[in-house]
Amino acid sequence: MMNRISFFAIIFSGLIWVGCDSSNKSVEISSKKDLPVITANVPEFNADSAYYFIQKQVEFGPRVPNTRPHIVTGDFIISKLEKYGFEVQVQPFEATTFDDQKLYLRNIIGSYNKSASKRILLAAHWDTRPFADKDDNNQDQPIDGANDGASGVGILLEIARSIDSGASKPQVGLDLIFFDGEDWGELNSGPRERPPANLDSWWCLGSQYWSKNKHESGYSAYYGILLDMVGGKNAQFPIEGYSNKYAGKVTRKVWDWGNALGYGDIFIYDVKPEITDDHKYVNEIGKIPMMDIVHYDNEFGYFGDFHHTQKDNMDLIDKRTIEAAGNTVLHVLYHE
Repeated sequence: MMNRISFFAIIFSGLIWVGCDSSNKSVEISSKKDLPVITANVPEFNADSAYYFIQKQVEFGPRVPNTRPHIVTGDFIISKLEKYGFEVQVQPFEATTFDDQKLYLRNIIGSYNKSASKRILLAAHWDTRPFADKDDNNQDQPIDGANDGASGVGILLEIARSIDSGASKPQVGLDLIFFDGEDWGELNSGPRERPPANLDSWWCLGSQYWSKNKHESGYSAYYGILLDMVGGKNAQFPIEGYSNKYAGKVTRKVWDWGNALGYGDIFIYDVKPEITDDHKYVNEIGKIPMMDIVHYDNEFGYFGDFHHTQKDNMDLIDKRTIEAAGNTVLHVLYHE
């Protein structure tokens, strides 16, 4: 997860966007309304299993592009998707970073129920930050990235496992996209170099590439949900600005389900500033309404004192937070 925040887009937290309910764009989502009820046979989301998937990634080592742990982790994700009956496509690409490093990257796409015309897109990034530039020590060392972004990957893999083992299946098609190269953006301090013409930002390299070169010609989805930093202790997920702006209807749906399932202390009806994350490019370039479930810390602002430091390790991960994010998304998916 990157540093940049567009504060100018939202003047104060709690701002309400009101739009047409016939689209996925902004609708009123600043407070509770009538919450949904469970009408589908939703399989269990196992937080212990999701925790295992997170821990496994951390055990491989920092998933920094061009390293052995990065390769092994990508292969692990592919093997789990295939085991759970998803059709896997790998999208290799190359990118140059702000510090002139050539990266060999791959987006990983797992698809379920390929024949379904109505499709839902779930995404997370699977690489880790190559330097702990917000830490007081060892700033040139990579981070474990347990929360940023192993937590999102772990939840997506558990959703895939839940679907495969569950007695009932979702009625829609599902695409899980694991974006690569999200977190090699500029250092926290120092000069800012403008990216080349083929990039909108040094961040989110995988989502930028996929949004311009989708894995299937003409691919689209009804909406998308991005998960980033969704496993931390005492986490809260207020409504992120771009999510409200571009995908208000699905954001409203996700937050209502989170509250209906008893996670109202985590899914907060409060709009916060826009952030540059993978969903920005899926919205603006890929033209798919995508919202972002992402941690917000009121004391530090986005994203907390662990962000881009060595504190982002397994000690940070909390099973109830994992359950809240994963179980909520699973219920949204099964009620389409």
